[in-house]
Amino acid sequence: MGLFAFYIRYFAKKHALAYAQLWTELSIKGLTKICKIEIDIKGKEFLPNDSSFIIASQHQSAFDTLIWMNLLPRPAYIMKKELIHLPLVGPMLLLSGMIPLDRQGGARALKKLVMNCKNAIKDQRQIIIFPEGTRSQYGKKVKLQAGVAAIASQLDLKIVPVSTNSGLHWGRHSFIKKPGTIYINLHPVITDLSNRKKVLFAIEKSWDNNIM
Repeated sequence: MGLFAFYIRYFAKKHALAYAQLWTELSIKGLTKICKIEIDIKGKEFLPNDSSFIIASQHQSAFDTLIWMNLLPRPAYIMKKELIHLPLVGPMLLLSGMIPLDRQGGARALKKLVMNCKNAIKDQRQIIIFPEGTRSQYGKKVKLQAGVAAIASQLDLKIVPVSTNSGLHWGRHSFIKKPGTIYINLHPVITDLSNRKKVLFAIEKSWDNNIM
């Protein structure tokens, strides 16, 4: 599929997102059929009816970067900019509308991030962000990055917190996948965006109410 992506890049650019969604769909099917990992999704009723909103998900595994591609109609992941340099995959990430972030860029990078998210909203995309900033160990708390609160407040976007146990079955640096059930729990929407610290606290509180 990576090789065939050359055709998409040069002759069928408008199909880049659909092609990426096909790839993730096949990957998830492989995960369930070959690795015997079941997926249990709770709280879909909390997804807003709006065309655009933010998914603020825990990030423990590469699994978390796949699953939302097929749970949402037009997802746009905020990703570290280094990924755009991956052979075959990198150019497709940009072409399919993913949003690169320079994690060392400070205020200038955040301003550019908000602008890119604004353009994604105009394209009726749903934003997926991992507030922890990187993959973390299951059960370990890390300080959340303020970017999610800045994007939500400046673009007036609802936030759907999401907790998971994906790290138990697909470790953050592991090739081995362990059979079992990955739970994805969506929590009530956060709409009060008036204070960044309160937004981050609300996300953490939602994650603490995780139900496995």
